[in-house]
Amino acid sequence: MKLKGIGLFALGTLFGLEGIKLLSSRDAKKIYAHCTAGVLRMKDCVLDQVTILQENCSDIYAEAKAINEERACKEKEAEMSDEISDATEQDL
Repeated sequence: MKLKGIGLFALGTLFGLEGIKLLSSRDAKKIYAHCTAGVLRMKDCVLDQVTILQENCSDIYAEAKAINEERACKEKEAEMSDEISDATEQDL
């Protein structure tokens, strides 16, 4: 039982050391560099899409404000014409 535990510990240590060597090898570093380059390209794509989305949202917001202002003007005109017609009816 003790030998099994010691053997597993030794095997784990050996595997860990070889894993570190494998992860720090020249080929692994090339893979890391290629993966990082891909992530950076993806980041640029996402940032471009975010910029486009922000521009579209700004356009939509400006158009919505214009619609609301136009509606408010029409409502005021309608109120004014109602007041004028009420005043005219009272004068008659």
